[in-house]
Amino acid sequence: MSKVKNVPDQDQEQPGDEYKMHPEPEIIRNDYRGSDKLKGRTALITGGDSGIGRSAAVHFAREGADVAIVYLEEKEDALETKKLVEKEGRKCLIIAGDLKEEAFCREAVQKVISEFGKLDILVNNAAMQFPKGEVEEISSEQFKMTFSTNIYPYFYMVKAALEHLKEDSVIINTTSVTAYRGSSHLLDYSSTKGAIVSFTRSLSKMLVERKIRVNAVAPGPVWTPLIPSTFDDVSEFGKKVPMGRPGQPSEIGPAYVFLAGRDSSYITGQVIHINGGEIIGS
Repeated sequence: MSKVKNVPDQDQEQPGDEYKMHPEPEIIRNDYRGSDKLKGRTALITGGDSGIGRSAAVHFAREGADVAIVYLEEKEDALETKKLVEKEGRKCLIIAGDLKEEAFCREAVQKVISEFGKLDILVNNAAMQFPKGEVEEISSEQFKMTFSTNIYPYFYMVKAALEHLKEDSVIINTTSVTAYRGSSHLLDYSSTKGAIVSFTRSLSKMLVERKIRVNAVAPGPVWTPLIPSTFDDVSEFGKKVPMGRPGQPSEIGPAYVFLAGRDSSYITGQVIHINGGEIIGS
C-alpha cells in the first residue's frame, strides 16, 4: 500500500483534479478481492469523479455493483473513474452538473433510473472548503456557498431518491473528523460536517420503519484533490494525527462497502471514524 508521509508542495484551483496530484492517490489496493457483496446493486455517488468518491465507486464495482457518479466540471477525472469501474466489469454512468440546484439533483436521480432501472445505494459525498484563519476573513457569501454545497444537496438528493429506494436500500453520507474535534481554519466547513452528522442520525430514525438504513463515514486527513486545491502548504498535511501521515482513499473505500452491504444490516444512524488514530467522542 502506498503510504504517503512526505507530500511535495503543489497547488491547484478548486475543485481540483486528481490527475494533476503528485503522488496520485491510491484508489484501491491491488490485493483487494471482491466477493460479490454488492452484486446486482446500483449506486449513485456524488463527487464520485475523484478521491474518496472514486474509491467508493471502484470498490463498489469490484463488489459487483453498477455505479453512477455525479461531478461538477472535472470531466477528465470522471472519465478515468468510468474507465476504472468498467475495468471491473461493471457499468458506469457519469453525470455533470451543479448539486446546489435541486432541479439538477432530481434530474441526476432520474438519469440513474432511466439507465439502470433502479437505485439501491445513495452516497452523498461531494464537498468544498475555503480555509480561513480568522472569523473576519470569512465572507457571508463564502459561508452561504459552503452550506449550499456541503449540506443542502444531501437533502435534495435524498428527497429525489426516496421514491426509488426500496426496502434494504442504504444511504451513506460523508462527514468529517472536523465535525467532532472542530478546526480553527475550517469554521464553515466543520459546521456543515456537523450538520451532516445530525442529518444522518435524524434521517436514520425517519427511515428505519421503511427498512432503509442511513449511516456516515467521518474521514480524517485523506490525500484527495480537495487538499492541494484549498491549502497553501500541503507538506505538513496529515502529520499531526497519531499515525503521522494522511490516509489514502483506498483506506476509506472499504468502509463504504461495509455500510452498503448486508454485513452492516444491524447498523443505522452511526458514523465510522477513519482518521489515523484520533480518539473521537460521540
